[in-house]
Amino acid sequence: MRTLTTIGHNPRTRILNFPMQLKLLGHLLIIEALFMIVPALVCLFCGESDWIVFFLTILFTAGIGSLLKFRIHASSDNLGRKDGCLITCLVWIMFSLFGMLPYIFGSSHLNVSEGFFEAMSGFTTTGATVIRDVEMCSRGILVWRALTQWIGGLGIVLFTLAIIPSLNNSKGLFMFHAEVSGITHDKIGARIANTAKTLWGMYAIITLILILLLWVGPMSFLESVCHAFAAISTGGFSTRNESIASFDSVYVKVVLCVFMFIGGVNFSLIFAVFKGYARDLWKNDVFRAFLTLIGINYLLTLISILHAGTCNGWQSFTIDPIFHIISAMTSTGFGAGNFESWGELALVLTILMMYVGACAGSTTGGFKIDRMLYLTKNFRNEMKRAASPRSLRTVAVNNQIITPERTNEIIAFLLIYTGLMFLGGILLSAMDFPIVDAFFSSVSCISNNGLGSGVTGITGSYDLLPAVGKWVMSFLMLAGRLEVFAIIILFSRSFWRR
Repeated sequence: MRTLTTIGHNPRTRILNFPMQLKLLGHLLIIEALFMIVPALVCLFCGESDWIVFFLTILFTAGIGSLLKFRIHASSDNLGRKDGCLITCLVWIMFSLFGMLPYIFGSSHLNVSEGFFEAMSGFTTTGATVIRDVEMCSRGILVWRALTQWIGGLGIVLFTLAIIPSLNNSKGLFMFHAEVSGITHDKIGARIANTAKTLWGMYAIITLILILLLWVGPMSFLESVCHAFAAISTGGFSTRNESIASFDSVYVKVVLCVFMFIGGVNFSLIFAVFKGYARDLWKNDVFRAFLTLIGINYLLTLISILHAGTCNGWQSFTIDPIFHIISAMTSTGFGAGNFESWGELALVLTILMMYVGACAGSTTGGFKIDRMLYLTKNFRNEMKRAASPRSLRTVAVNNQIITPERTNEIIAFLLIYTGLMFLGGILLSAMDFPIVDAFFSSVSCISNNGLGSGVTGITGSYDLLPAVGKWVMSFLMLAGRLEVFAIIILFSRSFWRR
């Protein structure tokens, strides 16, 4: 018996530290319950009955969290790389499971598959919604939708690392890399906690500025808060059924364009601007590529609009296409017009923009411009090497040499990411979805974008997806948010071996 006990606690033979994972999960659920206090107070202030739903959900979530945190005892608090991957995936799933309760029992009256889809769409900042008439929802529900996106923008785990000093060690580092493989690996702070606090500090300041700017315009204070949360997190949930088009305001579109663009930039560059090193922006290869792609997509979209003959006033060929391009590239998914009427070229460009996304290190989804640059330069390098086999050439982005191992990782990511995208499209097609709409929805969900076309577009909704389709798309949202590897690795046998 003693021998068995010793082996069970030996870190060399232990596969995963489940007790410690559950304790951390309990801590995070308590944090989620604290966030729910905000929409509960909004309901109370506005005299809405949904405050009861939020109050009961807070008690239930905090109760389960407290049981996990205080009643489970772990013999060791060490977490390895595998623990970091598993706990990160579990956090996003559990947050969505508890976060869906207000949707199911509140004024939105969603079923389980719809509620989980809506919650996962919020936390992953996808912005695809199954609520056809959001204007009928209580203000508390609208605030909760926006708040889930704001939390998910930089990441649930990253927020936890900022407020729990005890995670400023190897286990915090493993969780950080598992969740924010797309945020930044640049050294903003000397410690993980400092990095998390710096990122969330900038995030909060930018959000506050956007709230004030929107409040000056035609939006109410609550709408300003909700749209600011959705824009800077590049989420896309709106308080209006027609999204941004409902406000019919050039001012709102321009302001949101600027801040969606900021949300698409690597936060380490934003930090450099905060520190007074604005020149670092233009020196950055990825940032310049981001601007270039926006310009190219605008010209091609303009050609498509002119060819389709849908120009109706100066906004239709200036503000609206620029807004749509930035919204699509940054995976925000706000709607300012009917892009489906701009022609087939505009539709294809939208799919490509959603697929590529913006900069790594931002709050956006998609394949990321950084990876595209790596592969483009590597392809060009291989072409030159084919002509001159003896020449020694390296691939560099931002004066950093890209190792062959890094290139192989990017190629693997591309194959898995694209494979999941096609698998989602095929599965939706098998559910009698129109094939173009099926693949558009699949690209939109795995890139955490939220835009819809055809069945899920302006005249439709994601609530038209069958129940199985909603679960499939929810999985794609999670896989896209965690950048594939953290969740796909769980399906590997080697992950569960000692």
